[in-house]
This record gives sequence, structure tokens and C-alpha cells, in this order.
Amino acid sequence: MIHETAAPEAQPGHLIRNFSVQLSPTPRGARLARLLATEQLRSWELPLDPARQLVAELAANAATHSRVPGRDFRITLYVVAHTLRIEVTDTCGDRLPRPQDPAPDAESGRGLVLVEALADRWGTIRGPRPRKTVWAELNLSPDHGNACSGDRGALPKEPRG
Repeated sequence: MIHETAAPEAQPGHLIRNFSVQLSPTPRGARLARLLATEQLRSWELPLDPARQLVAELAANAATHSRVPGRDFRITLYVVAHTLRIEVTDTCGDRLPRPQDPAPDAESGRGLVLVEALADRWGTIRGPRPRKTVWAELNLSPDHGNACSGDRGALPKEPRG
């Protein structure tokens, strides 16, 4: 189920935007989370990167480390003022994520290291039981609709096609 809302203006000139979708905790569900988030960012005319990398890492973690048969995970995007917040909620609240220090030849274990490097802020919220939410925030430049500004929050958009 996909849910999108746009609340009345919280501050003059700032809409609060919200997009949420529930997906199966599988590699396919994680890939779909990235694709749907990319299209939502595109429709909001927001920069795609690094947001879609954050979505990909958080969704992959939910699908890989928090997989419980019959229980889905939820991805939510919020835009409030000049902040994009990405949340991934799963049903394994007893397993809190921790950045790893993988061996140089390891094929996995770098997801949260990437989240830490790409996000302006990130963290974990427990509950309600048995859930947890891992979130990451990106600061958007005040002119995030202008892809030529050069700010981190105004990176060029990927062309469609």
C-alpha cells in the first residue's frame, strides 16, 4: 500500500510532504523501495542522490538483517522545510544496527558506514514493540529545486529514460 500526503504549510513557503510504502523483506522488496523512493523524489523535484543510496542501504538492511516471515518493512519519506527524512521500519526491534568495521576483502558489512558518510544525521528509534525505525536525514538547500546551485542538497537529477 502506498500512502502520500501533503499537509498544509507548516511555515510560510514550506509544504510538509510524506510518502510511505510497505514492502516484503526480500531483495526484491529492497530494490522496489529504492525505485519507488527515486520516483517520489523525482515527482517532488528533489535531488536523487545521495537519498536513493540511503534508501537502498536502509532497505537492504531491513530485508537482510530484519527478515521475519510474514512481516513486512515500511519505508517513509518526509520533507519538512529544508530536511528530507528517510525512515525504514521493520519488526526486529531487538536487533539494533551498528556500523561494522569489515575486513578489506569482505563483501558486505559496509551499509551503515555508507549511511553514516552520506547522511547529515541518522539514528534508531525503538518501538512500538516489536518494531524499530532506522532513519537518516539530509539537509536540502533552500533552493533545492535549482539543480545548478552546486549545494549538496541540489545535486543534478538523473535523466529519465
